[in-house]
Amino acid sequence: MDKKRRIEILVEELNRYAYEYYSLGSHSISDKEYDSKYDELVILERETGYVLPYSPSQRIGDVILPEFSKYTHRAKLWSLDKAQSLEELKEWHHKNLRFIEDHNRVSENRLPPVKYIITKKFDGLTLNCTYDENGILIKAATRGTGEVGEDVTAQTKTIKSLPLKIDANDVFEIHGEAIMTKEAFEEYNKTAEVPLKNLRNGAAGALRNLNVRETAKRKLSAFFYDIGYKEGYQFENYEEMLSFIKEKGFPMDDYVKVCHDVEEIEKEIEYIKSTRFDLNYDIDGVVVAINDMRTRELMGYTVKFPKWSIAFKFEAQEATTKLIQVEWNVGRSGRVSPTAILEPVELAGVTVKRATLNNLDDIKRKGVRVGAEVFVRRSNDVIPEIMGVVENSLEESEEIIPPATCPACGSHIILDGAHYFCENTLSCKPQMVKAIVHYAAREAMNIEGFSERTAEQLFEKLDIKSISDLYKLNKEELIKLDKFGDKKAQNLLDAVEKSKNCELHSFIYALGIPNVGVKTAKDLVKRFKTLENLQKATYEELIEVPDVGGIVATSIIEFFKEEKINTTIKELLDLGVFPRYEEVAVKENLFEGKTVVVTGTLKKYSRSEIKEKLETLGAKVSGSVSKKTHYVIVGEEAGSKYNKALELGVPVLSEEEFEDLIGG
Repeated sequence: MDKKRRIEILVEELNRYAYEYYSLGSHSISDKEYDSKYDELVILERETGYVLPYSPSQRIGDVILPEFSKYTHRAKLWSLDKAQSLEELKEWHHKNLRFIEDHNRVSENRLPPVKYIITKKFDGLTLNCTYDENGILIKAATRGTGEVGEDVTAQTKTIKSLPLKIDANDVFEIHGEAIMTKEAFEEYNKTAEVPLKNLRNGAAGALRNLNVRETAKRKLSAFFYDIGYKEGYQFENYEEMLSFIKEKGFPMDDYVKVCHDVEEIEKEIEYIKSTRFDLNYDIDGVVVAINDMRTRELMGYTVKFPKWSIAFKFEAQEATTKLIQVEWNVGRSGRVSPTAILEPVELAGVTVKRATLNNLDDIKRKGVRVGAEVFVRRSNDVIPEIMGVVENSLEESEEIIPPATCPACGSHIILDGAHYFCENTLSCKPQMVKAIVHYAAREAMNIEGFSERTAEQLFEKLDIKSISDLYKLNKEELIKLDKFGDKKAQNLLDAVEKSKNCELHSFIYALGIPNVGVKTAKDLVKRFKTLENLQKATYEELIEVPDVGGIVATSIIEFFKEEKINTTIKELLDLGVFPRYEEVAVKENLFEGKTVVVTGTLKKYSRSEIKEKLETLGAKVSGSVSKKTHYVIVGEEAGSKYNKALELGVPVLSEEEFEDLIGG
């Protein structure tokens, strides 16, 4: 038999055996026979150099990667809104009922009665796996920002329960959670030089390890529960999607329940709570999602969350320990904030040594004092927070006194509201370093290769005291820095130069205006069009912008009142920084209020860029073609959505035709 054909047969057999063992819990071959076939496969692959991407030999993890690369998800991975009480859950449920009732009152195309699917909320690391039209796993990435994650394909392939090839014809992305079981955790810790503290960090640390052999040692598992992007046939409901996931051989948790009201959901929550600590993996709540896909599509999303799903989070875990001292740290805005230094205490599988104290008003309100026993809460894997004090421990305690001067630079500090601030914005190291790092961030000016260590060296050794100084750097200065050679210096200079040509919303976000994130920066640009208009905007004009309230409006006005800030902005512009805003020049806006589907690969736009462009035109972007679709924009390698459009008679536009219609 031809060696390549033999390899294909062995790969098919071994993958089938793995599926039977890890997903079905059954054996159709002995371990000895499996090992014999596996060894034969490896020898043949070595002899021929013919290695299929879904070969079980690719799970071994015998590689050390040079770095993580970014991966843009085909569809956004949304966060979930959270409920921590039944009242919040009831309020959400009643909103859903009102939405369906209101829709059915005015539409002949009625929505079905509300039906919820309940699943566990796994406490691991979110994975997004992409399979091509041949059913082959081609990419695995972390959630990241929801739009861009890190490529962890090699690490993910070490999860033996994850199929590397399935029977499928359409490109799709499937979401899951990489987890570490208690058995794998205990086995790893028996020989680990540095024992793991908890299951979640064990899983997250494994996937974010460039040494893939180390990932393999942790023997990760995974559960899959959602398909965020799919070409071809679209599911009508979540039950159908879950059936697809199971049928294709993806590992799924066996707990999936149907509920119709809050009382039924409450029973399931109590059941999961009662069994939570009997599981061999961690969960931190349950997920409640509407079953019907058309209802989901009509309900849509907030800025952060889908409106049709919510996570019920279990109560935070608490412990008591002693507050040893308070450390004051300086942030990017100059705020001097207190951090509690604690006697180490085990909390939710982690040794906690530090906790947030918010501000002096909060400290006084809670009666927190140095030397006292304090209640510490660790909720949803965020920084632990001190919730209060044990009353009978106050006798030997001392009052927490704020510093008289900045703990970083020794300058005068002032009290503004509930917070202390260092006024030395130009030569206070923490402020300047964090401001430079923020300015260079990917969603801001996107200066590649920029790290906090680099910013510290620029401050300490090159006397960079303003973000505008970045555009005055030269190679002779940079190569004197630690770990800076000719190539690294030139790469940084090139990245700084490239950042001059930026989008206006990125520049506004990069300036670090308090309370202004990326989304708000985009909304401000749509309203004011130019930087000058924003600088002159009145309070009344600002609060007309969606999601801009009084606090944000005041922050913007106060920010642009500062003479030093305006001087820095002028210097940046004089140095060649060109924040651009290209308002859509529409000949006749054919897309206002229309439903548009995009399929295939476009030359000029990424998925997120074409979506943003269409939404700017007032269009609604959908993931599936139906009779209600107004246009389908097709790129290269357009799939079944294109065929569906032709079948239904939906107008089809090429990228060039779309550009022509909008005056691009």
